[in-house]
Amino acid sequence: MYFRCLSALLLFALPALSADGRVLRVCADPNNLPFSNEAGGGFENRLAELIASDLKAQVKYTWWSERRSFLKNSLNAGLCDVVLGVPSSLDTVSTTAPYFRSTYVFVSRADHALQVTSLNDAVLDKLRIGIHMVGDDYTPPAHLLAQRGLSSHIVSYRLFGKFGEPNPPAKLIDAVVNGDIDIAIVWGPFAGYFAKQQRTALTIAPVSPAHFFSIPFIYDMSAAVRKGDEALRAEINNALAHQCQAIHSLLVQYGIPLVQEETPRCESSQPAAAYLH
Repeated sequence: MYFRCLSALLLFALPALSADGRVLRVCADPNNLPFSNEAGGGFENRLAELIASDLKAQVKYTWWSERRSFLKNSLNAGLCDVVLGVPSSLDTVSTTAPYFRSTYVFVSRADHALQVTSLNDAVLDKLRIGIHMVGDDYTPPAHLLAQRGLSSHIVSYRLFGKFGEPNPPAKLIDAVVNGDIDIAIVWGPFAGYFAKQQRTALTIAPVSPAHFFSIPFIYDMSAAVRKGDEALRAEINNALAHQCQAIHSLLVQYGIPLVQEETPRCESSQPAAAYLH
């Protein structure tokens, strides 16, 4: 994830205008549910509309697949002004206040009653464990499993499919339902959203521990603007605060597992089922 001449940077620092008024230029993946797609069906599509409404702007997308160097080739190349859904700690961009916190989770069939909650659980020694691969790399929890000597138990599923392939992340959840694997370890938003599409009841539980050495499994997620674009960053922060309750309702609607915070972001409480404690 993750210059052009000075005149270009100065130009891109200003919000774009159209004949109808202000435009909020957003870079997003055209095939990455539950986050975004070209049909506008992701929760980040709807979040972009909420932010634009607060800024009295219209959303204009630049579609770019979220592969390696996504931010370098999109936001930091000046193709747009904001990207949604980046880790709050990312230092190659300027991030807003986080608007949700999620975690990697275990996904298993409810009728199997595995009750696994820890990556150190001895039960995992006997299971086929599905994990997404991003390019040639496994997602973070695989590092702890490898340290435990469970590499041979891991079954890999590509996070990014072939061009035009619909919903490639869903294949890992399908594998749990079909019995191809016993349990999956999945980034929470993928797990919650695609589990809701299944007719088979699934159990979703947050992984523990929360990190392995310096590798976290829980992430705060933010919007990002280019470094130096503090005016737009401040505007988006204000919009996120104004739309706080609507954003939480949106995340619950999409089944996103949320890690409860000590201090709730919104004054109104959210449905308890939306949170992983």
